[in-house]
Amino acid sequence: MGLAILFSRAQIGVQAPVVTVETHITGGVPRFNIVGLPEAAVRESKERVRSAIMNSQFEFPARRITLNLAPAEMPKEGGRYDLAIALGILIASGQLQKQDYSVYEFAGELALSGVLRPTTGLVPFAIHCQKAGRTLIVPAENASDVAFVRHLQAHSAQHLLDVCAHFSKKNMPLPEIIATTIRAGDRKHYFDLSDVKGQAQARRALEIAAAGEHSLLMVGPPGTGKTMLAHRLASILPPMTEEETLDVAAVYSLQGHTTLNKHWFSRPFRAPHHTASSVALVGGGSPPKPGEISLAHQGVLFLDELPEFQRRVLESLREPLESGVVIISRAAQQAEFPARFQLIAAMNPCPCGHYGNPLGRCHCSAEQIQRYHQRLSGPFLDRIDMRITVAQLPPQILLNSLEVVENSRTVQERVVVARNTQYQRQQQSNARLTHQNLAQYCHLSAALQQYAVSIVEERRLSARSYHRILKLARTIADLAQCDVIEEVHLAEAFAYQTALMTVDL
Repeated sequence: MGLAILFSRAQIGVQAPVVTVETHITGGVPRFNIVGLPEAAVRESKERVRSAIMNSQFEFPARRITLNLAPAEMPKEGGRYDLAIALGILIASGQLQKQDYSVYEFAGELALSGVLRPTTGLVPFAIHCQKAGRTLIVPAENASDVAFVRHLQAHSAQHLLDVCAHFSKKNMPLPEIIATTIRAGDRKHYFDLSDVKGQAQARRALEIAAAGEHSLLMVGPPGTGKTMLAHRLASILPPMTEEETLDVAAVYSLQGHTTLNKHWFSRPFRAPHHTASSVALVGGGSPPKPGEISLAHQGVLFLDELPEFQRRVLESLREPLESGVVIISRAAQQAEFPARFQLIAAMNPCPCGHYGNPLGRCHCSAEQIQRYHQRLSGPFLDRIDMRITVAQLPPQILLNSLEVVENSRTVQERVVVARNTQYQRQQQSNARLTHQNLAQYCHLSAALQQYAVSIVEERRLSARSYHRILKLARTIADLAQCDVIEEVHLAEAFAYQTALMTVDL
C-alpha cells in the first residue's frame, strides 16, 4: 500500500486557497479517517466515496485509510473534495497507476453510483487554478462555469469511471472545456430610458451618476417615476469588461448560479425588499455567503422606500460604500466579498408621500415628517453623492405623445466617452478617486476655490461632502468634454449635493 497526493481548493469568500489531499493506506484494522478540519459534508464524503468506488467496479480497500486535507487549520466544507478523495484511494491502493498528478486539480461531488454532481463556487476555483498553471477536472454540469476563465486547461467528466479511464493505460481523453466566446452584443434586454416622459432633471442626474459611478437619492411623491428611472440606469452604464464580468461570475457561482455566461456584459441589478435583514443585504451565515451588495457587484443596488429599511441595515452599508468590499468575520474564519456597487435609492418626502406635491394634499405634521427623515442618519446621507427631487408631472406632459426623448443607446454613448476619459486620465472612475487624487485631478482655480469655500461655509458641509462635490464637478466637466472644472460645473455639482438639505432633508 502507499501514499497519494492530489490537489483541490477550498472556498473562502471569493478566494480559493489550494488544499492538498493526502491519502495514506496501511495495514491494520479497517478504518477510514479524514483529518484537517472537515465540516459535516466533508466527513460524510466517506460513505459517498465508498459506495461510488464499489459501484464503479473497483475494490474499496479493507485497510486503515488516513486522509489529510492540508493545511490543517483551514476549515473544509462541501462535497467538492469527493473526486480527489476517491482518486487518492484508488491510487494509494494500486488500482490506478501512479503518474504525475501534481499538474492537475480536481473538483466534484460523487453520487453513490459514481456519477459526478456539480458543486458551487467553481469560478474562483478555476481562476486560481489557471494562475497556478494546473489542469482542472470538473463535473460536466460545471463546464459552463469553468468556461468563463480564459487560458485555462480544463476537462469535464460525467462519471468517476471517465476520470479513471483518462489516467489509466488506455488513456481515454476527457472532453476539453472551451472558453466562452465574448461578444459585445451578448447583453440582456434592459428597460429603455426613452420610456420616461419629462423629468429632464432626473434624466440628467441619472446620466451624471452613470458617467462617474456616483450614488443617487431620488425624493418625490408616489408615481413620479423614481422606480422607473432606477430600473433604467443599467441600460446607460458602460458594458462590462471581461475582468469585471469574471468578478461578477465568481460571486454568482458561490450562490450556485451557472447560467451567467448567457449574458456576458449584463450588469447586475438588485432590488431587495425593505424588510431585508442586514445579513441578507451585507452577507453572513456559517460559512459566510455573499449578500445583496455583493450580488450587485459591478452593477446597481436599488433601495426603494429607503426610510422603511431598518436603520442598522442601512448603517451596515456605510463601509462598503467607501471601500468597495465587505469583510464578514466569524469565529472559525473570515471571508471577504467584493461589493463595488452603484447605490440608487428612492423615498417619499413624508410618510403620506404628498409633501410639496401641488396635485395632492399632505396630512403629515412637521413632527411626523421630521421623524420620517430621521430614520436616515447624517453619516449615511453624507455618503450619497447626489440628491434630487423628482416632482409630479402635469397631465399634459404625460399625455404628450409627440415629445421626442433620447433613448438609452444615445445617452450610453456619452457615458462611455466620459468614462473612457476618466480611465485614460486616472485609471478609475471619478467616484473612486481618493483624497490624495483630488488635488491632481479636480484642481480649481483661485476664483473657484473662493466660490467653493463660501458655499461650504454657508451650507456647513462636511469635508466628505465637499470632496464628493469635487468628484461630481469633475464628472460633469468630463461629460462636457472640458479638461478643467469651470464654474458652471461646480455650481451644478453643489446643487445636487445641497438641493434637499434645507427643505426635504
